[in-house]
Amino acid sequence: TEPSRLNKSFVHTESSCSIASKKDIKLSTSHLHRRVTTKVFHCKANDNLLPTCNGEITTMSFLQDVVDILLQYVVKSFDRSTKVIDFHYPNELLQEYNWELADQPQTLEEILLNCRTTLKYAIKTGHPRYFNQLSTGLDMVGLAADWLTSAANTNMFTYEIAPVFVLLEYVTLRKMREMVGWPGGCGDGIFSPGGAISNMYAMLIARFKMFPEVKEKGMAAIPRLVAFTSEHSHFSVKKGAAALGIGTDSVILIRCDERGKMIPSDLERRIVEAKQKGFVPFLVSATAGTTVYGAFDPLIAIADICKKYKIWMHVDGAWGGGLLMSRKHKWKLNGIERANSVTWNPHKMMGVPLQCSALLVREEGLMQSCNQMHASYLFQQDKHYDLSYDTGDKALQCGRHVDVFKLWLMWRAKGTTGFEAQIDKCLELAEYLYNKIKNREGYEMVFDGKPQHTNVCFWYIPPSLRGMENSEERTSRLMKVAPVIKARMMEYGTTMVSYQPLGDKVNFFRMVISNPAATHQDIDFLIDEIERLGQDL
Repeated sequence: TEPSRLNKSFVHTESSCSIASKKDIKLSTSHLHRRVTTKVFHCKANDNLLPTCNGEITTMSFLQDVVDILLQYVVKSFDRSTKVIDFHYPNELLQEYNWELADQPQTLEEILLNCRTTLKYAIKTGHPRYFNQLSTGLDMVGLAADWLTSAANTNMFTYEIAPVFVLLEYVTLRKMREMVGWPGGCGDGIFSPGGAISNMYAMLIARFKMFPEVKEKGMAAIPRLVAFTSEHSHFSVKKGAAALGIGTDSVILIRCDERGKMIPSDLERRIVEAKQKGFVPFLVSATAGTTVYGAFDPLIAIADICKKYKIWMHVDGAWGGGLLMSRKHKWKLNGIERANSVTWNPHKMMGVPLQCSALLVREEGLMQSCNQMHASYLFQQDKHYDLSYDTGDKALQCGRHVDVFKLWLMWRAKGTTGFEAQIDKCLELAEYLYNKIKNREGYEMVFDGKPQHTNVCFWYIPPSLRGMENSEERTSRLMKVAPVIKARMMEYGTTMVSYQPLGDKVNFFRMVISNPAATHQDIDFLIDEIERLGQDL
């Protein structure tokens, strides 16, 4: 790694920081544009950075070097000639570097080396050939917003300490509710630490809506509740049931068709069955964009069933919610406007930097009633502004990170049409991949037909298996193919794509595309790389 300007020629004395070199730094603020000659010190971070007396120049120099490191990383992230990952096994990294915390402070030189080392071994999730997770890409406006948010370093619980951020959350959530289809953007919502927590919020609020006494008296005061979700749904539905004391056995999994969509007739059958056993159905969690297949449950039919049996309808659109931005693809979420609550993760398909997950609730005031505890040291009732903007009492958290600014600023920079173009491009790339491999020698699709989302699920069949009839031996050998290719991908550092088994299907590749930097050439590269790394298996 190239040494930082701070690393070039430092001299350290025990009594003080010694001047080692001079340089020019351009300081730029909204009030000031000037050049100053600064002196760079080999000094201890805790003694020489702001707010220490006369720490301005050292601090500016240090932060400038940090920004240089970050900008170099950003440039490398989009450079296809660089590795997606410089992979080392855990024991190698632990042995090669000293990661332990010490009693004495490090020097700024050492701190900068720590920054470089950390990024050296970080996964370049913005790399055009990183396809491993649902959240990929690196948006420059979102990155800038994240930096600004960290500099502001405030909390979202009251208007008095986060006035602009609270207003932006109000405006953005209302716009998202409009896109769901609730008239005038009516309702409520909150940004949470992720889709799993948003889904748990939905379960919490649905339970409170049906049995408000549970807030004070607990689960012992109410009947046995049951929730319903598809067998392809996200594991967070069961996690939420466990966390809320409902229990994972009270989450009933509904059968899916061959494309991974919930079967409404099975949902209704299981609801009737649960009621006959004396259980109380309180929530159906439909999925708009399943994690593996990218399937969209039939929301209109599910909404009809929920209305018939008076059950809260939640839509987990963490992965597929972004398609609401696309005039071409939003039909896949028809019926979402009938939901009582919706999870939507802009940090997935929309490329907002992690974390950014929204829970949207159709009924206004319900979140507040469910969660408020009237903490008088935060939510005083005699403040001099409209108290409805103190949002903290409707959240489970007290401290809550500012997640909205990244989304809001990106939306301002792109407009809805910009997000639409980005999403449409990713779906077109998925279709391009599907068309290239569906009839290609050495590939088998996990399910028939064009994928609904950017999930393309397939097996790579090495030459040694292509002539074999289906048998236990072939299945056993095929199960090992994807893990070995994935391991080789990581060791070479060329690309990353996920794999998993599902039901009776052994390990297959699940390709997902959410990075607008990806191109047809990157898809071609992935195909060639899979074949290169798997030919000898």
